[in-house]
Amino acid sequence: MTTIIATMCVALVLAFILGVLLGLFKKLFAVKVDPKIEAVREVLSGGNCGGCGYAGCDAFAAAVVCGDAPATGCVAGGPAVAQHIAEILGVDAGAAEKHVAFLACHGTTDCAKPRGIYNGVKTCVAAQQAVNGTKMCAFGCVGYGDCAEACPFGAISMGANGLPSVDYTKCVGCGKCVKACPKKLFRLIPAETKGAVARCSCHSENKPQIRKDCTAGCFKCGMCARKCPSQSIDLATGIPQIDYTTCTSCGECVKACPDKVLVLAQDILHG
Repeated sequence: MTTIIATMCVALVLAFILGVLLGLFKKLFAVKVDPKIEAVREVLSGGNCGGCGYAGCDAFAAAVVCGDAPATGCVAGGPAVAQHIAEILGVDAGAAEKHVAFLACHGTTDCAKPRGIYNGVKTCVAAQQAVNGTKMCAFGCVGYGDCAEACPFGAISMGANGLPSVDYTKCVGCGKCVKACPKKLFRLIPAETKGAVARCSCHSENKPQIRKDCTAGCFKCGMCARKCPSQSIDLATGIPQIDYTTCTSCGECVKACPDKVLVLAQDILHG
């Protein structure tokens, strides 16, 4: 019994001494953190989405205080967070334009012909590497939701039609889906875009094959460009490219497109 009590006393004394030493070492070897870094970190979204180009919010906060990142770098926080950061640093926030993710494909399971039965790993990357995707259209969405898995804000979900759907009330334009999609079907566009956008990425010039593979694909008829009163559409790449400096959002190209490839961006983003 005496041995047990003595052992407990020694253990308590050692624990006390170690605690004192740890506290002392913490003070002696403490790394001073710039209070501005902590202040910036407090106003960030906390999503650690990487949209700023850094590993996370902590890394971005340190970078912005050191001058290596702009006050507008937090895409998840948007203009409001940029203004807070600018106030902390005593600088001008500048223009912070919000961007959102746009899917350039509308080849649903009803429109796009399947390549066959795929029995491999059910991810877009795996299917792309193994059999060049799940659809006959080499440019079509694979449909296994790598984009939804990558989105840290829950802004993307897979629909019953086999395509991802973006919730623009949640999307912050972090770009995770852009990086995750092996077909490069997602791109970031300004949230206030007005004018036509093309929901197709097929650059093939084989018109009969396009119609065979996907009834929703752009088959290069050129009607959109011919009907555009402001001549704002360029078809050089095979996909309608819109010049938003001249586009008036008249919607004539949308009406002219037989496969409804073109839609008005404002109808999608704010509809």
